[in-house]
Amino acid sequence: MKKDNLPKKLPVFPLSNFIIFPNTTVPLNIFEQRYIDMINDSMRSDKLIGMIQPKFSKNNNGETPELHKIGCMGKITSFKETKDSRYLIELKGIIRFKIISEIQSNKKYRECEINFENYYEDLGSKKENIKFSDLELIFKDLKSLFEKRGFIINWNALEKQSLNETIDALAMASPFTVEEKQVLLESKNLEIRKTKISEILTTYSFDQYNNTTLQ
Repeated sequence: MKKDNLPKKLPVFPLSNFIIFPNTTVPLNIFEQRYIDMINDSMRSDKLIGMIQPKFSKNNNGETPELHKIGCMGKITSFKETKDSRYLIELKGIIRFKIISEIQSNKKYRECEINFENYYEDLGSKKENIKFSDLELIFKDLKSLFEKRGFIINWNALEKQSLNETIDALAMASPFTVEEKQVLLESKNLEIRKTKISEILTTYSFDQYNNTTLQ
């Protein structure tokens, strides 16, 4: 996708503890009516939606949660409707975005005015030069954390991917908090993301793998 073709607004799918990076593909199970409506509208237009994490606080009191400012736009690449009227889709990450403002409408789902100017590099095909030796300790600590949390990961499949894809896949699948995943999503490039993962893992290791948020 070229810069000139990027949309000015997006329907957004707020999902807690879930992030997607550019050039990664994730499956989604859509069952809430408002998001079924969103997918229907998207399929009739450009097939684009924005994944974003909501902010939750103790004072929400059932109100619509505020959204984090940075999310990732994805394109629906696969669509299937089940017998019980759920939608099974695959979403491919395209480019990260920043929310400028939320659009008021009578639609059941949320829409936002967005800006991509800080993330145009996401559209490029250039891969960053990271050596496996730089990641060996991170992989070791991640494996330990995944095992302690009971997460099952196909490490053999991951090892067949590029280092770029592996880092992003592990960041997405990790048992980190909403805030920690948001830090990884907002990391400008892969080198910074690698450093942030290392910092988070150090915090977890220091705290005996209790859930501690990176500050």
